[in-house]
Amino acid sequence: MAKRKEIVDYCDDFLQVKLFKDYCPNGLQVEGSDAIKKIVSGVTACQALIDQAVELQADMLLVHHGFFWRGEDPVISGMKKQRIKSLLMNDINLLAYHLPLDAHKTLGNNILLAEKLGIIVERSFADNDIAILGSVKTQSGVELAQTISHVLSRQVQHIAVERDIKKVALCTGAAQSYIEQAIELEADAFISGEISENTWHIAKENNIHYFAAGHHATERYGVQALGEHLAEYFNLEHQFVDINNPI
Repeated sequence: MAKRKEIVDYCDDFLQVKLFKDYCPNGLQVEGSDAIKKIVSGVTACQALIDQAVELQADMLLVHHGFFWRGEDPVISGMKKQRIKSLLMNDINLLAYHLPLDAHKTLGNNILLAEKLGIIVERSFADNDIAILGSVKTQSGVELAQTISHVLSRQVQHIAVERDIKKVALCTGAAQSYIEQAIELEADAFISGEISENTWHIAKENNIHYFAAGHHATERYGVQALGEHLAEYFNLEHQFVDINNPI
């Protein structure tokens, strides 16, 4: 058993949250039980994941995508009211880490996805060093697309160009706008989660492969790894719950 404050303080320090200017608060978002025995982790604090946390009798729900995003209506009503009500009624803490979890050098979404794809990381780039640049054995775009699809168990969307791939830039989630920085770094390919209308034109006109591998799919690994780390460090029970999202 551990105290809520112990876990929150540890995570805030471990993930260096003060270094990030984020779109949401990082750390404790909804206060629940002071005593923590079981953590349930998942990508997004949707109602389905909260319901699973209740069923699994979690004391803390650890997520990558929490609540209170910049620019959203601050009124607690409708869907947001029901989610928060479920947490409060069951005394479950909500702990959320967004950009700090993407960028972490050992348990982050980017580094873990790179490892799974066989990318040898060379450096980081973009705001807060959130994206990474690395290399793979020289291969075609079709070959890399097959690898990504196999690792993530979903069909990747591939904007293909006539170019072999050796240097790869990567940033999980909705990081398609970093493609221009990847071009400046002379990457042969850029991997992210989502895609915008103009991504097609940027990729084609700059002769760079682009892979949209899914926002949810690319961000399953960091929160799961953090949950496992906390369970070992604080001697807690942990369970990762994957609520599938095709986006």
